[in-house]
Amino acid sequence: MKPVRLTNHARLQSVERGASEEEVILALREGTREPAKLGRIMCKYNLSFGRTWQGNWYAAKQVAAVIIEEPNETVVVTVYTFYF
Repeated sequence: MKPVRLTNHARLQSVERGASEEEVILALREGTREPAKLGRIMCKYNLSFGRTWQGNWYAAKQVAAVIIEEPNETVVVTVYTFYF
């Protein structure tokens, strides 16, 4: 598999939204893929959570990474998280 590079924006968003770099890479390697805007790909992966986030308790967390597949690397453009 190609190396993965997170842009500065993706790093900042993952911290702000509660996703670790390991979870982002897990979403890339194990998650489902679907088309996203501008020819990009969104990789989604659901994880057990069982904790509180911003004052609310959630059983699960979904990490969604938007990527661009370059010839020599996979570039993570941004990261979203969904708690449920």
